[in-house]
Amino acid sequence: MKIKIYVFLSICLISISIFVGCEQEYDNPIESPIPDYQVTSVLPSDTVRYISEDSLVTIQISFSSFTNIQSVYCDIYAADNSKLNSSPFALLDNGILSNGDSTANDGIFSNKFPLSTYYPNGTYSIKYYTINKSDLTKQVALGTFIYNNGQPNVAPVISNDIVNPDSAVVTAPIVILTSVKATDQNGPRDIERVYFVVYRPNGTTNNNQNLMFDDGDIDVHGDQVAGDGIFSLLIQITPQNTKGNYRFEFASRDRSGEISNIINHSVVIQ
Repeated sequence: MKIKIYVFLSICLISISIFVGCEQEYDNPIESPIPDYQVTSVLPSDTVRYISEDSLVTIQISFSSFTNIQSVYCDIYAADNSKLNSSPFALLDNGILSNGDSTANDGIFSNKFPLSTYYPNGTYSIKYYTINKSDLTKQVALGTFIYNNGQPNVAPVISNDIVNPDSAVVTAPIVILTSVKATDQNGPRDIERVYFVVYRPNGTTNNNQNLMFDDGDIDVHGDQVAGDGIFSLLIQITPQNTKGNYRFEFASRDRSGEISNIINHSVVIQ
């Protein structure tokens, strides 16, 4: 069965990327200007677990060269790519322990950011920026860490699967709507993906996970209302597709890797 599917791919960063020095390189430089910054490390960089007694995480960036830096700030993004800070989050080199900085003017800029047990588990990212003394802003580093919100994880649940139509005589290309309801006791943001796998009439499959969307894009994905927990995808069937009884296997996965119940839906193409 040949199915045309509208999909978006997302890439999760799982390592620390640090941009250092000048932004361009030349084979034969005439002179070597002193860079505005020299990043040596960023924190956090491993796993952070929510603790109710202390929900603050220390965010930090270290420089070996920082004479031209006027200020430093960052933006924090959760596992679902939502931005956690509403305004630039300042990192300070002032020697004040309450913002996580132990020594003033040592090139280590820090601050403490509150995390919540309601934030989803998964890989978080931090974009670090500097403003130099000429008021120019640059992103100088990108760090990631794994967040564990400390809550018992419960696998998502799917229900109310729809394939419309699920039986058709295909003499010309037709579009089929697929949809399914997905819920999660850990909150809707804990749902990483909702998808289905197609099994051909002979029982074989390529195991591709056809991602479904809850984005309200009715024209592209067939989804009517964004954020209502109903995930949809439009697929196209042509006369060239093999005739017979297909099986659509629906499932969902959360950010801890737990898989939901499985729903199988029969689709007859004649």
